[in-house]
Amino acid sequence: MAFTEKLLTVPPPIEVAGRRIKRYHVTADPAGIAPDVEKAAYEILPELLPEADGTPPATFVVVHRGNDDGAYINAYSWVWDNVLHFRGAAAGQPALWCPDADPTNFIKPALPWIGCVWELPPITHERDAWVRHMLAPEVPDIEAYLADSLPAGTTGDRS
Repeated sequence: MAFTEKLLTVPPPIEVAGRRIKRYHVTADPAGIAPDVEKAAYEILPELLPEADGTPPATFVVVHRGNDDGAYINAYSWVWDNVLHFRGAAAGQPALWCPDADPTNFIKPALPWIGCVWELPPITHERDAWVRHMLAPEVPDIEAYLADSLPAGTTGDRS
């Protein structure tokens, strides 16, 4: 199987469990993430978020639909002012001990993995946006951070 980039879409931010959530969706399907998969991914999201620690409560997520039955949600939350906390969930992927092929039946695998090649592109952008809007200014600007997302397109090279 030859490698191909996937489509990246950027839905607007939402609020979940008191955290502001920036969203990225990754899929090969031009129709996007199926509504039932998206709903199930966001239903498990509160279980993936850390407790408040005084850092502005911001998270970015990557919801990814695999080319098979797999679906994934990766939650990257800012903690301790400048550290990313990670928790993820998967559905429909037997290699990750999912109980069935249902892409809406999410579980939390106990693995130290932070994302596959299609899920990683937002991390660099989000690091730079956090520095630009939250760490470098005299006064942090959470609204500017939330408005600064990686543009939609593909998961590929953006240089």
